[in-house]
Amino acid sequence: MGMERGHRFEVPFEQAFPAGLVLNGQVEPDNEFQENRNAPPRQKVDEATGLRRWKAVFSDPGYAKEAEASIKVIFLSDVQPVPTTEEFMPGCGMRPVVLEGLQVSPVVTGQDKFKRLGWMYFATGFAAAQSSPGGSSAGKSAGRRSGESSASQAEAA
Repeated sequence: MGMERGHRFEVPFEQAFPAGLVLNGQVEPDNEFQENRNAPPRQKVDEATGLRRWKAVFSDPGYAKEAEASIKVIFLSDVQPVPTTEEFMPGCGMRPVVLEGLQVSPVVTGQDKFKRLGWMYFATGFAAAQSSPGGSSAGKSAGRRSGESSASQAEAA
């Protein structure tokens, strides 16, 4: 018997993002689509864990191509995850971060003959901030990236 569809693999942060990761903006609720725009928003709940879903957009400085450098991460937590590092561009919400409980799930992205393997990213929160001689060390690590980052946007489609 093969793996279930949507299986999530645990991955060390340093392996998935060897050049680190930068949060762009804020973490916000991942709400369900509702045709009635006047209806109150309903936050999605993860089917596998039963936890509320939160979303945020990140930049991976390890990629030069725009489509691969921007990724979406889904946080699975009963409370809104709060970054533990300082903004390096005050007012913009940009800050280096390290994710805890990182998991990936393979997905197919693209259309027609341009389909490829990509990844959806899930995390449980942010790691505690650590100091280093050069400033914040969040996201500074070595390793090799596994897969392409733009695939997490397949969920948004």
